[in-house]
Amino acid sequence: MNQFISLLILFFTLAVLPLQAQDRVTGKNFATRSEVIAQNGIAATSQPLATQVALDILKKGGNAVDAAIAANAMLGLVEPTGCGIGGDLFAIVWDASTQKLYGLNASGRSHGSLTLDYFLKNGYKSIPA
Repeated sequence: MNQFISLLILFFTLAVLPLQAQDRVTGKNFATRSEVIAQNGIAATSQPLATQVALDILKKGGNAVDAAIAANAMLGLVEPTGCGIGGDLFAIVWDASTQKLYGLNASGRSHGSLTLDYFLKNGYKSIPA
């Protein structure tokens, strides 16, 4: 009987308790993201510190692009294996002044021959989209 009780306690400890253990301080136990709450802005990342940096940029008057760049820089620090300078970029940006929606897919590698000299020789004044 003692062996059965010991096994039952072991099972409960190893199988049931981890289901209740979450590292989220707010929201539902099954949530997979920690919340960072803001009154007049929004940002979403996989890491609360990166989200907070983005919100700090918005609070100081930065725009969504500024916040995204700051969040990416922080992600490079707190999640170095998942993000970093030179990584892929996907963005949808609304420009209120022109009333236009812009999309950017900057994924994949650039060809090795694309140098600054190439663009200058061919008359490019900005990065082609």
